[in-house]
Amino acid sequence: MTMVQQQLPPTRYHIDRPEALVLYRDMVLGRTFEDTCAQMYYRGKMFGFVHLYNGQEAVSTGVIKAMRPDDYVTSTYRDHVHALSKGVPARSVMAELFGKATGCSKGRGGSMHLFSAEHNLLGGFAFVAEGIPIATGAGFTAVYKGTDQVSACFFGDGATNNGQFFECLNMAALWNLPVLYVVENNLWSIGMYHHRASSVIEIYKKADAFGIPGVRVDGMDVLAVRAVAKEAIERARAGGGPTLIECTTYRFRGHSLADPDELRDPAEKEFWRKQDPIPRLAAFVREQELASAEELKAIDQEIRAEIDDAVLFAEESPEPPIDELYRFQFAEDA
Repeated sequence: MTMVQQQLPPTRYHIDRPEALVLYRDMVLGRTFEDTCAQMYYRGKMFGFVHLYNGQEAVSTGVIKAMRPDDYVTSTYRDHVHALSKGVPARSVMAELFGKATGCSKGRGGSMHLFSAEHNLLGGFAFVAEGIPIATGAGFTAVYKGTDQVSACFFGDGATNNGQFFECLNMAALWNLPVLYVVENNLWSIGMYHHRASSVIEIYKKADAFGIPGVRVDGMDVLAVRAVAKEAIERARAGGGPTLIECTTYRFRGHSLADPDELRDPAEKEFWRKQDPIPRLAAFVREQELASAEELKAIDQEIRAEIDDAVLFAEESPEPPIDELYRFQFAEDA
């Protein structure tokens, strides 16, 4: 099976020690959280469909950590790591996955519907492309209110064949909205290979139809993603309008934890695993003498303790009370 592109070694972007450690910590947090979710799911602690983000951490970290806390983010059903990058505590995310009242969505959303008004996380969405119009609306809100906030929405390659994708890019271009449309092109829409599903394989070129910037970036290199995101954010904040960013990446697990992952070629999976974004950044950090191997190991251990604490918190948290079953519903009987 043909690969989308030959990935390049880690690029030599300028970054200082504090920034490098923020990026490393965030990616390790996402990976450790997701690995733990798999364990908890198979132990019967989580229910329904759970879609993990392993392998794609450089996209979430590279974009969101380049944004401000008051900027907006929307996600998909693969939303755990986006929430963590946005600053939602691991305790709140894990408790939500356990269906507990202390979860960020009060136990009502579960894995696919994480939300946090405090962190301007406008939701994970189960339907394909559903977060795109929400992020577009957030961009319009920023313009309407006269703020310089930026909105970013994350979605997969399959969403770029959806009508909402084209409608929203048209609207964002027409109204010059400050939105980053971030495509996480992991090549597979459940079991549909991207090359068989789109008449335009290079997704970033779809931006040409709307006269907006489109760029493809190595989504396994957090420094490359960060550089592209910073440029797009600065342009959006200055009134330059939207950008379509295609991040070539790969998920290391099946579509969901219920997927036996038998459709993908083992050689393809091995090709992408060799480009794991976490060891790539770790190697760069050591080569540039920004941190030692021992310091990175200490961060790994710190994250492990944080996730263990999140699991304990989720296990000990209360279930949502029955008498609040209809709370947060705004429809009334006729």
